[in-house]
Amino acid sequence: MMYSMTAFARVSKVESDRTLVWELRSVNHRYLEHQFRLPETARGVEGKLRDSIRKHLTRGKVDCTLRIEQASGDAEIRLNHARLTELVAAMDQVDANTTNLAKTTALDILRWPGILEERETDENALQKSIVEPFDDGLAELINARGREGEKLKTTVTNRLDKIENLVAELEPFCQDLANAQKERLIQRLSELSVELDSGRLEQEAALLAQRVDVAEELDRLNIHVQEARNNLDSPGPHGRRLDFLTQELNREANTLGAKSILAETSQRAVDLKVIIEQIREQVQNIE
Repeated sequence: MMYSMTAFARVSKVESDRTLVWELRSVNHRYLEHQFRLPETARGVEGKLRDSIRKHLTRGKVDCTLRIEQASGDAEIRLNHARLTELVAAMDQVDANTTNLAKTTALDILRWPGILEERETDENALQKSIVEPFDDGLAELINARGREGEKLKTTVTNRLDKIENLVAELEPFCQDLANAQKERLIQRLSELSVELDSGRLEQEAALLAQRVDVAEELDRLNIHVQEARNNLDSPGPHGRRLDFLTQELNREANTLGAKSILAETSQRAVDLKVIIEQIREQVQNIE
């Protein structure tokens, strides 16, 4: 199965006192890169999550974001009264020994570290709760990449069909290329009123025919197309191999255009390059 590197997945897990929401996004990248945005209480499980990604994916940039939403009933604000008493006493001492200080507001006091008590969290239980929805999200992301990959496979296959059709159209032109080049040479000599012995004429015609012969390029185009089809049907990964093959296809199309002496072959060489570029754009998203 072919996989795209572009996909999105979102899963949530509702518990009695909180809801965990995972969002996973992946885009194309030369290698495998992953980035996590986690609450501090979840940092201990990050290594395990990274291992899971490396186990299932080979390429792509993956962004993973976890939000933990506490249940509304647990939104009570708790003050650390002992810490508050210490802070107020310290403020009174400062006020007694200095003047012209700005008045401290209640909000300023609440911002002081340690004044608000953090809700106690069982980190071990939380980390266990994090892994399960992450695995579900990763599975959904892989499925989405697979669905997109199958669409890309169909698109690339259709483009390969068009390349084969263009090559088939070019082959008849190439068979008569030598005779066409010889006739053009004779016509040019006739226009210049230049006489050339038949042996020399055959030699020059053969040299010119060799320079414009594109049979080898057409054969290699067919070979690369077949190799691309084999790659599409292989277990994968596919992206890097297909990227290399599109470079080879483009090289043959360029040579074909450079050797072309007929308007028909020139136009088809341009059409080939357009189709190959379309394949290259799609291949950039294949894992």
